Amino acid sequence: MKKIIDQAKLYETQISLTEWFEKIGHSRTEELRLEDNLKRDRLLVLNEIINLPFARTTTFKATDLLNRTPKFTKFVEEHGNDLCALRLIPLDPKLEKLRLRGVTINKVMEWFQEQNIDHQKYLADFIAHSDNQLMSTIFIVNNQGIFGEIIFGGHYQLTQGFYDSRLPVSFFFDFKTLTLSEKNIKLEVYVKKLINLVKIEDNKLQKELSKKLQAKFTENYLNGYFETVDTNEFGIWFVDYNRILGDLYDTNVIRQRRIQKNNGKMLVGQVASPGKVTGKVRIIKIDEIEKARIANDEILVCEMTTPDFVPLMKEALGIITDFGGILSHAAIISRELKKPCIVGTKTATKILKNGDFIELDGELGIIRFLEK
Repeated sequence: MKKIIDQAKLYETQISLTEWFEKIGHSRTEELRLEDNLKRDRLLVLNEIINLPFARTTTFKATDLLNRTPKFTKFVEEHGNDLCALRLIPLDPKLEKLRLRGVTINKVMEWFQEQNIDHQKYLADFIAHSDNQLMSTIFIVNNQGIFGEIIFGGHYQLTQGFYDSRLPVSFFFDFKTLTLSEKNIKLEVYVKKLINLVKIEDNKLQKELSKKLQAKFTENYLNGYFETVDTNEFGIWFVDYNRILGDLYDTNVIRQRRIQKNNGKMLVGQVASPGKVTGKVRIIKIDEIEKARIANDEILVCEMTTPDFVPLMKEALGIITDFGGILSHAAIISRELKKPCIVGTKTATKILKNGDFIELDGELGIIRFLEK
């Protein structure tokens, strides 16, 4: 796929999913913020009880970093040139979480010094990082099945909705049969291996997790929202386990009938949010966002939705993007806004024109051209 946007620049502007929820005034924002802040605590419990592989953290008080305590100084001496991700976790869930990934511990300390925070109110989590992510997934388990996306490369491509190369492959498991959006035996074997890691058949272990994490299970699979990465250095790591997002997600989105090719009368993509609307096309480029306006009878068409698009997403009749996946942050937000949304069309901004009258079919993933 030809790169039509500056991904590095866009990535710098991306925000956490909690901040997306905050931008739309979601009623569960604070609950989601706390859930996100404590995800590594839950992953540690899963590791201890069912040996779930995850990225272990080395945690300090932010004041340890500020004052260069002996314990922290020794850590830097031993690991200063290692790549890491640093997460500054607020002790008060209403405070902002800050993070930087993909640089050495020595380098991340320069960034830390620039942060204007009350160090007494933060913890600092250091997590090992690899630039060589082979495969990444996001998937959700609930009482309707297991569904998600997998991509070759970094998991930021799935969360942020733009890709280095090929589109993600979606999958659905109804607890009997695994279905992928494209035939690929390697990926099928990999997904089966992955979801078996959250299958817990021992009733005693289920009860222990229910007690410690308020965990729920369907067909012996642990319910929730999960993110994973796979690297040469560390193998498979789970990097997120969120109980709330698993409840919010509508499984029926993944059960769309996927049409394989565009033609002269319609475009196709993946359903990010269900629903069907008809309206006029309004194409908005990322570099036009500051001055852009949209009417409530217009359908927003863009390369991808960034946080700056939220006001337009609220007003638009529906949303169509070239990039994006069904579990990207923006896709989740479109569902919470109850806006029909189709992502991953590849060429919508090239083929559609301002003022075109179209039908956005968020049940089948089809954009049809209509006569005015």
